[in-house]
Amino acid sequence: MHNVDTHTGPSFSLKNRIARLAWNVTASIFFKWSPTPLHSWRSFLLRLFGAKVGKRVHVYPHAKIWAPWNLELANESGIANGVILYSQAKISIGERAVISQGVNLCAGTHDYSVPGFPLISKPIQVGKQAWIAAEAFVHPGVKIGEGCVIGARSVVSQDMPSWMVCVGFPCKPIKERNFGIEVAKV
Repeated sequence: MHNVDTHTGPSFSLKNRIARLAWNVTASIFFKWSPTPLHSWRSFLLRLFGAKVGKRVHVYPHAKIWAPWNLELANESGIANGVILYSQAKISIGERAVISQGVNLCAGTHDYSVPGFPLISKPIQVGKQAWIAAEAFVHPGVKIGEGCVIGARSVVSQDMPSWMVCVGFPCKPIKERNFGIEVAKV
């Protein structure tokens, strides 16, 4: 973080802001308007800006990524159109994890208890084979366990366990995701 008082200046360095400007221009021209099937092209652009991107990753053209250099996408993960990856801190998406349309993974917030509202950024981790359903919101610092399903429009403010279906506001585990355990035993 560059500045602790958001009223007097930016929270990020000039170098960071220039890098984001370069990314936003590139994303606006070459990422957003690329044909849907060109996942390899978008993976290339993300790597060009420092993202760690595995094999056969599907990032759709209307996903919005704040800082690719804070992004890790494992093999065969999927990021749908309309997803917001607000990667002020690292966001890690596990192998075969799916992030559905309209999901917001927000790795940054502000400390409202301090007069200057300083930025607080904490990493988000999504385990392999997890699924975050449409329009869910995930707070900074949250870990979504392996195989976990987050229901549509849930608000996730704390860690969620592996192989559970979790829903609500606030999001809570409601039942086991049994097929995942059976797959893991095979």
